[in-house]
Amino acid sequence: MSGDSCWVRQARPGDLDALYAIALATGASGADASHLHGDPRLIGHIYAAPYLTLAPELAFVAEDEAGVAGYIVGALDTTAFEALLEERWWPALRARYQDPSGTPPAGWSADEIRAWQIHHPWRTPRRLSEPYPSHLHVNLLPRRQGRGMGKALMDAWLSRVRSLGSRGAHLGVGPANSRGVKFYHAYGWRELESEKAGRTVWFVMDLPGG
Repeated sequence: MSGDSCWVRQARPGDLDALYAIALATGASGADASHLHGDPRLIGHIYAAPYLTLAPELAFVAEDEAGVAGYIVGALDTTAFEALLEERWWPALRARYQDPSGTPPAGWSADEIRAWQIHHPWRTPRRLSEPYPSHLHVNLLPRRQGRGMGKALMDAWLSRVRSLGSRGAHLGVGPANSRGVKFYHAYGWRELESEKAGRTVWFVMDLPGG
């Protein structure tokens, strides 16, 4: 990298390929998932691209001299966003990717797991979406981790979602992503619960004034 400056800005449509690449590079509990996927865009189809496309007002990137190094995306109203995905995002992807429902889950590849998620997207339970209606995803490449850019992205996103009137936000992280869990605790997110299967730790934050 030629310099050490990094900044946060509103994401633009031209950042879409960078978001796909970062989603893949951080898709294995914060580590690189490129060796797991034959289709490098599958993770981004779920966790990055629909947000930049359908909720661009809540999409920010961290950029340095080497290019886009991280992003934060999310939705103001999770329930409404899930309905929007059903209407405008999943249909085209379902026509492109086969539902692997006939394969025993234990034998699924990473691509099959993501394809299954496209056909059977997870619905946020009301215990999360009612008190904490907004949600987000944030990912940062290793070259910018531990250098304050995660906080800068989070600051920008929370400022925007507060200005839009949200009363609370939630996010989920895999327990294997120890760096992420540590960051959310340090930032001030409150750990609400973990799924019984141990797959997701849920964090929440009240947004006074929203």
